[in-house]
Amino acid sequence: MILHIETSGVNCSVALSNEGILLAEQTENAGRFTHSEHLHLFITTVMQQAGITFSELKAIAVSAGAGSYTGLRIGIATAKGLCFALNIPLIAIPTLQIIAAQAPHNPIIIPMIDARRMEVYSAVLNEKYTFIAPTQSVILNEESYSEYLAQGKVVFLGDGSDKFAAICKHPNAEFISGVFPQAKDMIPFATEKYKLQSFENTAYFEPQYLK
Repeated sequence: MILHIETSGVNCSVALSNEGILLAEQTENAGRFTHSEHLHLFITTVMQQAGITFSELKAIAVSAGAGSYTGLRIGIATAKGLCFALNIPLIAIPTLQIIAAQAPHNPIIIPMIDARRMEVYSAVLNEKYTFIAPTQSVILNEESYSEYLAQGKVVFLGDGSDKFAAICKHPNAEFISGVFPQAKDMIPFATEKYKLQSFENTAYFEPQYLK
């Protein structure tokens, strides 16, 4: 039984899973940060919807960044508080991996988070959503990711991909718009990490801000 918290951007999202199966979720994208207002309410709501008590939780999974400083701090502070109070482990999932999970299986997937102007946070993943290239900050231009586009179809998604779509005319580029990280997409990654006992040090864990 794992509670999943995603607050890296303007999308406030919470999900509850049991053995990798989604039990309940609450997600809201108001176009602005509403995490301080709604996150704890969403957590209570999914627990009530599933008929689960906090004592039944085995771990808390949280989006680890990159993303908004404010959003990440709120989500991780909440996750840590629950872990300490319930004496259960913390699982961290990279935000870009969460976004990539919304893409169809493709040999090359490049999720992007808007970092303002022509900058994005991005990474390169394969069809199994495993990292080929790590999360990094990139200033976009017409030649960005040309080494991957030369190999075949590349799927770009996330709120930063719209900027690249405006300047990238490569025939192998496919863009999926309107994608934001969601807590339910954390489930397979968090479940696997739980099985492997791949936990964070709750006291010292810090998100990946990049800036």
